[in-house]
This record gives sequence, C-alpha cells and structure tokens, in this order.
Amino acid sequence: MKVRVKFSKYGPLRFIGHLDVMRFFQKAIRRAGIDVVYTHGYSPHQVMSFAAPLGVGLCSLGEYMDVEIASHQGTEDFVRRLQATCPYGIDILGVRMLPEKAGNAMASVAAATYAVAFKDGVRSFDSCQPAVEQLLSQDQVLITKETKRSTAEVNIRPGIYDCKIEDGALVFLVDASSSGNIRPDFVTDAVLALAGLSVDKIDLQTIRLETWLNAGTGEQPDFQPLDAIGETF
Repeated sequence: MKVRVKFSKYGPLRFIGHLDVMRFFQKAIRRAGIDVVYTHGYSPHQVMSFAAPLGVGLCSLGEYMDVEIASHQGTEDFVRRLQATCPYGIDILGVRMLPEKAGNAMASVAAATYAVAFKDGVRSFDSCQPAVEQLLSQDQVLITKETKRSTAEVNIRPGIYDCKIEDGALVFLVDASSSGNIRPDFVTDAVLALAGLSVDKIDLQTIRLETWLNAGTGEQPDFQPLDAIGETF
C-alpha cells in the first residue's frame, strides 16, 4: 500500500538540499522500523517519491512524500515512530493511505502557495499593494529564464493564480507543476520592481505554505492539498 506523508522543514534544515532530504528520510524510515517496500534487482532501494523539490533556504509547512509499505500498525504509530527519528527542523504533520490508482506525489503537484516576509519583522510589503494590483491587471509578466544552453524570456503571468498582501507579507499562489513551475523569487522580484523597491534577497524569508493538486480542470481548477485524497489507517 502507498501512504502520503506530510512534513514541514524549517530552521537550520532549510539549507539542506533536496537530495539530502531524500537520503535523510531513507535512513529515518529504516531507524523507525517502518515496513517499507524495496525495489528488486542488484541495487534495491525504498519505493519512495517526493513532491516538488523545495529550494535551498526556503522553509515549508506543506512538503509531501509517498512511501510504499508492506504492513502497518495504524496512522498514529506511523507518525510517532517516524517523528522520533527526526531532528529539529523536520516535523511529521500527518499521513494518509492513498487510493490504489492515485498518482505519485511529484506527478500530482499543480500549484503551491508561498509567503514572503522581511526577516527583521519591522519592514513589510504593505506599501506594495498598488504593485500587486498592477501585476494582476497585466497580461504579461516577463522574466528571463536561463538554462545550460540558452536564455529566453518567459511570460509567467498565466501561472500566477493569486497574489495579495496579508499581515505585511506577500502571499501568492502559483503554478508548481513540472511543466510550468514558477520560482517564488520570480513573483517577489516582479512585485518589488513594480513598486520601485530594491531589496537584498538575504533580507527576505520565503515559506511554502502548501502544495496543491488540481481536482478540477485546466480551465476551472479546484486546488486541494496533496493530502486531501486518501484516508487514515
């Protein structure tokens, strides 16, 4: 059976890259004594997949991974045992047993919500409200996207689903799918540019609040958390 684990990542561990997070959970699951399923062959590994990788330096309250297990002793036991192996900076928030035909975590990701705030707790994005309204009124928000082979201008406006100021922070919902993933700093930079502000990125803290799947259609999306499907066990 496949289960979907929701976890948070914060504090010093926000500087740990995605591959290190994967390695950590492989070891944590072994230490927790969870009856995880392994692949066959000469180099067996745990059957595990993660949702959209989190950028280094970002915190998150909505990270997900799928793990296939052979047996269990219930939801509370699973969470308790896995949490006991986690250091400060990783919290296991919940686990759900997925339906048999559910897509894996990475393939299910459609969008993500981010909050960006000033680290000093004094400055805020309140003065950027006109810039947010201007951004949402535009048909195009062009950014320069660089790859190893080329550089191109890309319009990210269709993938910005919502943007607002809440409690002094910039909060936005954007495309996070594999085909149209929008980095949060693209939106932050666009708002600051429209507001005529120059801010050092080291002064900002970005948090991923949630990762979403689309239970609707492309034309009429219905965004729900990745753990909206499945059930406790």
